[in-house]
Amino acid sequence: MANQEALNVIAEVESGHEAALANVLAEVRDNPGQNAVLPFGALRRCHFGRLVLLPATTDLHDQPLGPRLLLLSDCDGPVGSFVETLVETAGEGLDRLFQHCEGYPAQPTRRSRIDFLTGKNRRVDANYVHRPGRTVTQIRGEAELAAALRAELERERPPHLSALEVRRRLRTFVESTPTLRWALKPAKGLPLGSRLRRAGAAVAYPLGALALSPLALPAAALLLTLVRLEERRDVSERVRPSLKLVRELAALEDIAAHSGFTAAGFVKPGPVRSAVIRCVLPLIGYGTRYLFTNDSLAGVKTIHFARWIPIDDYRRIIFCSNYDGSLESYNNDFINLVAWGLNLVFSNGYGYPKTEWLLFGGASREQEFKDFLRNHQIPTPIWYSAYPELTAVNVERNAAIRRGLSGELNEREAAAWLRLL
Repeated sequence: MANQEALNVIAEVESGHEAALANVLAEVRDNPGQNAVLPFGALRRCHFGRLVLLPATTDLHDQPLGPRLLLLSDCDGPVGSFVETLVETAGEGLDRLFQHCEGYPAQPTRRSRIDFLTGKNRRVDANYVHRPGRTVTQIRGEAELAAALRAELERERPPHLSALEVRRRLRTFVESTPTLRWALKPAKGLPLGSRLRRAGAAVAYPLGALALSPLALPAAALLLTLVRLEERRDVSERVRPSLKLVRELAALEDIAAHSGFTAAGFVKPGPVRSAVIRCVLPLIGYGTRYLFTNDSLAGVKTIHFARWIPIDDYRRIIFCSNYDGSLESYNNDFINLVAWGLNLVFSNGYGYPKTEWLLFGGASREQEFKDFLRNHQIPTPIWYSAYPELTAVNVERNAAIRRGLSGELNEREAAAWLRLL
């Protein structure tokens, strides 16, 4: 079973090529899964994928920033081998996309395409995976298993049978169905080497922080004090998103069981906020890698993948996620469960609602926070999901159904398992 990693290709668009690139993107938009340019559905290891055109803008010092083309994907296994598969699957289609970007080879070959994508890939510190090790193949297979078991249960379930007997019959059904027999074996966990490395790193980082605490704690206290001084001077004007933007974004949401969210914004100018964001993202990365690895991001259970991508030497941050349900419920989950975590990151963004001591206020000013997110959200019409009908809760339930086929259960446990169906 493979780890899940993030591909974050960010390429500068050549001046004057925006219209031509938009025409190519329009071909992908009609069917992101199957098209002649970049068929995400042909990439068996791709959980989610998106193409985003980050528009040209000016920074906080009125310096121009050109448009960027973003190719983002959450994939099984190492990003390097995924890029190779991507090139083998969509080589000429990639040419049509990235020929409009700076530095793309004039006469692309397999090797030069791989080198370009690898060179433009941004590694990130903060990357959340709902359940590390659970592959696309496993998620789809367990969904098919659950559907087959429900159909069999509906077809024949005499009311007088015990839960254990019903489970035994369902196991026999699975064993006699060649396409389902794999499910009688428990799902493989992460490889032992990966688990040992993760466990070692999970302990090593806190020990390292403890060793450095005589220096780190005074530095953190000083930085927090400087942040508080800046907070007192911050001016945060609530800007309502335009009706046109809201309608454009809403048209791209609630199409499947989950949606893709993409936003970008500037980090507040000055060395203090730059230092904070450079410290905070690795801290969040530690949490997402070693603490929040069992279907919950600090209590929020509706996110499949999420990450923060710094660009322009940390002057801008891109945030993207794949979440279940409506954007309103998604935001409410965060506000109600982890507003302090939102503040820790997003309060360093220009225009964020006022905070106190980095953690308080901010997202708790509910409508101001929601307006801030909408204003920084980027329309994402080219978005792909390998399992658009499954919420994160569905994925967990299907995995539990598979687990229930293995091992010994008593009558109470078997009855609880049957209720999952």
